Order: sequence, then structure tokens, then C-alpha cells
Amino acid sequence: MILVVLGTQDKSFTRLLEAVDREIEKGTIREKVIVQAGQTKYESSNMEIFDFLPAPEFDKLMDKASLVITHGGAGTILTAIKKGKKIIAAARLEKYKEHHNDHQKQIIHEFASKGYLLELRDFQKLGTMIQKCKNFKLKKFESNTPHMIQILEQYIEKEDHTAWYHKYKEGLLYLFFGGCTTLVNIISFVVLRQFHITVYVSNAIAWFLSVLFAFFTNKIFVFESRGKSLKKSIQEGVSFFGFRVLSLLFDMGIMYVFIDLLSCGEFISKVVSNVFVIIINYVFSKVFIFKK
Repeated sequence: MILVVLGTQDKSFTRLLEAVDREIEKGTIREKVIVQAGQTKYESSNMEIFDFLPAPEFDKLMDKASLVITHGGAGTILTAIKKGKKIIAAARLEKYKEHHNDHQKQIIHEFASKGYLLELRDFQKLGTMIQKCKNFKLKKFESNTPHMIQILEQYIEKEDHTAWYHKYKEGLLYLFFGGCTTLVNIISFVVLRQFHITVYVSNAIAWFLSVLFAFFTNKIFVFESRGKSLKKSIQEGVSFFGFRVLSLLFDMGIMYVFIDLLSCGEFISKVVSNVFVIIINYVFSKVFIFKK
């Protein structure tokens, strides 16, 4: 049995599964193939594909596997090495939008240079690599190898400078564009009030303009819901505006409480209401509207 592992990254890695599928069709791979695909969506009658496997089940499959084909995740590679498995590793690459950077190339190269695995660079040559793997003499893993520890420490140190950003990228972008949306809302509101338009009419118009701005920035930059048909985009737009109507009612309610009941200033009331609205809209957008 061959185990294919694609990790838990939020980006797809169909290139590797397509390569495995081709080799099955060619007859190069005759064994059963089981895939833990993570976030990669791929359909094939040639492989048994799971999004995620429970840890005990994954360990059993790793024990049974005659070959592990994996992305360049250090955790998966180390697990397979410790179990004495033959490994073919392929790096996720930034240019194909498979990862945020190309650090997996470095990880795989270091392990390959020490004889722990075979590195797959050209996906068209997976079949050749599988044949080569049959005679590949796996280097025994030594947990106290100073050099390997140094490699992983350097990798962790390097990644710590950027990993936090990638982990919280969506939230940070939402806060940034949420702030921009708030500015659009508040500036529109203030300008409209200069023309002596009533508070609540000004608020409604400012809301519409800010929602229009928020829809496009959320869709394109925050949740990266791109490449969809016009019909799907319209459905997203309708859902987005529908949920924003609910937040508008919430906004109006806060404005009423602060202005009419608590006698607070209009500007302060507007700022306070927008803080709550930003939080509510993030939950709505992430859970119900945009899909990457």
C-alpha cells in the first residue's frame, strides 16, 4: 500500500495527486493508494481519498505503507523516517499558489542530501522515482543527529519571522479593510450630514456605500473567493447584502440607544456601532458567504 500525505495547509496541492493518478493509469503503480488530502479537493476512482484521518488510523496506515509520497512538511517526513519508510517528497511551491513561500524545497533538499528520502522535482518523472525507490537504501534515523537538529532549528527560526503573519493573515486583512470600510461609512455619513440630510437617511446611504466597498475587498483580498462564475458571484453578493441588512438594523439600534437614549454625540455613536458591526460581519462572511 502507498500512502500519500498532503498536510494540513489551507492551499491545494493537486499537482502531486495528478502525478500519482497518471502513474496508476500507466500501470507503474499497482498497489492500493490511500491519500490524506487535507484541503486539496480531488476526485479519482484510482485512489481512496480522505480529507483527514484520525491519528490512530493514520499511524496504522503509515506502519503498513511500503512507500510514503508526501509534501515537504517536516512533521510528516520525520514520522515516516522514524518508522523506517521509503519516502518520495515533493515541495509545495509559491508560484503555483501551493504555499506562502518555497521553504519546503530547502527542507526536502536537506533530508535528501543526508540520504533519508528521494526528492521529486519533475512531477513527470514520478514513475522513474518510484522505480528508483525500490533499490533505495534508506539511511537509519538517529534521533540525536546534531546536524539534523540544527537543520530543523534553523528552519523553525526562519519560519517564525513570517509564520505568525500567514497564520493570522485573514484576520489582519479583515481588520485592515474593515477599518477602511468604517472610514468609507463615517466619511460618507459626515458628508451627507453637511447637506442637512437626516441622521438615519445619511446612515442608510453611508451603509450602502460601505457595504459595496466591503463586498469587493472581502471577496478579493480577505477570503480570496475568486475564479467563480458570474452566477456564484451574484449569489455571494446577494447573501452578503442580506446579512449586512441584519447588521444595518443592529447599527441603527446602537445609534438609537446612544443618540436618543444616552444623548451621546453622533460621531462617537457611529464609531462605537461600527466596532460591533465589524465583528458581526466577519463571522457572517467567514461562516456563511465566502468560500475559497
